[in-house]
Amino acid sequence: MTDKIITEQSGDIARIIFNQPEKRNAVSLEMWEAVEAAAKRFAEDDSVRILILSGAGGKAFVSGADISKFETERASTEAVAHYNATTKRVYDIIEDFPKPTIAQIDGFCIGGGVALSLSCDLRICGESSQFAVPAAKLGLGYGYQGINRLVNVVGPAFAKEIFFTARRFTSAEAKDMGLVNRVVPDDQVGQVAEETAQMIAANAPMTVNSVKYIVSQIVAPESETDLDECARRVQACFESEDYKEGRKAFMEKRKPNFVGA
Repeated sequence: MTDKIITEQSGDIARIIFNQPEKRNAVSLEMWEAVEAAAKRFAEDDSVRILILSGAGGKAFVSGADISKFETERASTEAVAHYNATTKRVYDIIEDFPKPTIAQIDGFCIGGGVALSLSCDLRICGESSQFAVPAAKLGLGYGYQGINRLVNVVGPAFAKEIFFTARRFTSAEAKDMGLVNRVVPDDQVGQVAEETAQMIAANAPMTVNSVKYIVSQIVAPESETDLDECARRVQACFESEDYKEGRKAFMEKRKPNFVGA
């Protein structure tokens, strides 16, 4: 669809790479649509156990919307509605991705980049990374779901500070707020993201994926929580071949070979 979005797969690790480094990986409508298609494809691919999202060039993860496209993509009420519906679908697809997701954050993570990273399960950034949601400087409205994701990660007080001030926060501040899981040297972000992905991919997929689902139910409104499905997924783990393999490998003092069944 566009060369501004690159997709890769190495073994059981898939990648979606935002590829517009000359604009700090600012995202156009066409790019969001390509991410949506790629994420759907990887979600349905049983050979994929984990998804990493990153930005090309080493200077930015995603720096928000491509403002140069606003006059063509977000000028009218109808265009804004279409753009917002598209980005919402992408955030929802990443948040509901049935396998773990990692945001590999090099450099700037601004606006829609923060929103996208919040849709991921884990966030790993470099020491020089900077974060901001400049909506209040642009007069943009932010919906309930996007703010709710931020509140779930950093709490209401920090969420208000991020939105009210619209300023840039350092990686150290982001770590203190809980916005990121890990801060590492800039030249190690990709390596640590890859090592973390490999560590997760080597574990029992049914266990990992069931925990992801149950955590999503814990933070969801109580009226939307499906305890029966949580219990079903736990029981499926105990009935799986992987549970047998895990016990056998432990007794034999070897690395287990989990197949996800």
